[in-house]
Amino acid sequence: MEIGRTLAGLLSGQAAGRPGAAAGSAAAGRGTAGAAAPWPAPGAAAAGSLAGAFAADFAGTLAEAERAAAAALLDRGDTHVLVQAITSSQLAVETAVAVRDRVVEAYQEILRMPV
Repeated sequence: MEIGRTLAGLLSGQAAGRPGAAAGSAAAGRGTAGAAAPWPAPGAAAAGSLAGAFAADFAGTLAEAERAAAAALLDRGDTHVLVQAITSSQLAVETAVAVRDRVVEAYQEILRMPV
């Protein structure tokens, strides 16, 4: 769920408008100021792998919630685990919707640009 937390942090504006800002300040605390940020350069192929990793994490979270719900229905699951799985899947869905909204907003902004 690390990707979900990372994206949630980016969407909430903790990175001050640039993806490497939060990571750069953490690196400065370790004495590695000026080190390369963990984010790829703009236009790098890693953006697709980030989206793929997010999709895989999202699918895994939903599958885990489904397994917990099925176990609870058969009286083989723990209620606490079920609540955690449902809350985790809710956070994943909210994050996916927020990312989708940002992508749509960016696309609409591009469409408003003069040619």
